[in-house]
Amino acid sequence: MLSREVAGSMRGRATEAPVFPFSFREFLRHHGREPQDPERVTKAQWSAVRKDLETYLTLGGFPTLLRDVIERYGVSQPLALRQLTRHLLASAAGLFSVNRFYNDLKSRGVRISKDSLHADLGYLEDAFLVHAVWLATESERRRRSHPRKIYPIDPGLISLFDRSGRMQASKALETAVCIDLLRRGAEIAYVRTGEGYEVDFFARWPGGDADLIQACAQVRDAATLQREVRALEAAAREHPHAALSLVTLAPESVRDVPESIRVHEAGLWLLRQEGYR
Repeated sequence: MLSREVAGSMRGRATEAPVFPFSFREFLRHHGREPQDPERVTKAQWSAVRKDLETYLTLGGFPTLLRDVIERYGVSQPLALRQLTRHLLASAAGLFSVNRFYNDLKSRGVRISKDSLHADLGYLEDAFLVHAVWLATESERRRRSHPRKIYPIDPGLISLFDRSGRMQASKALETAVCIDLLRRGAEIAYVRTGEGYEVDFFARWPGGDADLIQACAQVRDAATLQREVRALEAAAREHPHAALSLVTLAPESVRDVPESIRVHEAGLWLLRQEGYR
């Protein structure tokens, strides 16, 4: 049952318990390959962990399938819902605007109201198929007027709707970081600075700490690194109390970053022990 269904059945006497797909650590544990101390593994062992991370980012951590959203909510326009689902999962970690999608459907002769599309997106979030990340801003009007970033609830869903036939490492890693932040209790948003730079996540923790996080699978050239660093530094001027992090699959390729930015090996970052950071 969904949390609001439980709350309704129990007349408010209920506690919500979000159940996510397997984390990377749980994925390794499920296959009997969880390192007891990730900080002290040998190079050979770490090479195996990296291969497991590639598998996790491709296949995901879903042990079972989701229920049919159409049946649960009695959706009267399943065609629009299916197209919405396909669009969202094919554009993982991308920006989504209900208005733009509505106009696209209208141009193709699919009749549905904007209110119904908003409701359908809510159904997909309730069913733990996608998670929408809003713009980080104190202005509710600005927040509502900007598109949301949409992440599948599991990186394994990305390949199901990708037609390129290639692993979308950056999208998958960004998705894994998003879900891990949610699993650890962070309130997350994305940042668009006054200069137009974007940072993947602004995470606020229950204890009051905050992090600005970029997830970049590979930083192979100076231009890519400069773009990631520039965005973090610009966001830091707007959120001066946040720690700055770059999460990547290959930290050994990252050179000469400012001391204010901490570079994380993606596998280690995902395997860190329970806690806010």
